[in-house]
Amino acid sequence: MPITLKRRDNESNERLIRRFSRRIQTSGLLLRAKRRQYFEQPKNSNRKKKDALRRLLMRAREDYLRKIGELEEDTYTTRNKRG
Repeated sequence: MPITLKRRDNESNERLIRRFSRRIQTSGLLLRAKRRQYFEQPKNSNRKKKDALRRLLMRAREDYLRKIGELEEDTYTTRNKRG
């Protein structure tokens, strides 16, 4: 549902913009766009399990690499664990 406005005779640009913004606000388009801005399709159960396994494997690999000295310790996380 597009919103179209035509410039009236002797109407300034500021007045046209003001009229357009008021029409957008009253139509509810702005609210609908803001609601949809961060919407994500829900993942199916197989995809959730696959992602969880991938995160576990990555975490285990990082822990192993830290243990053997290939990866440096995270100073930010160790500081938070102490304090």
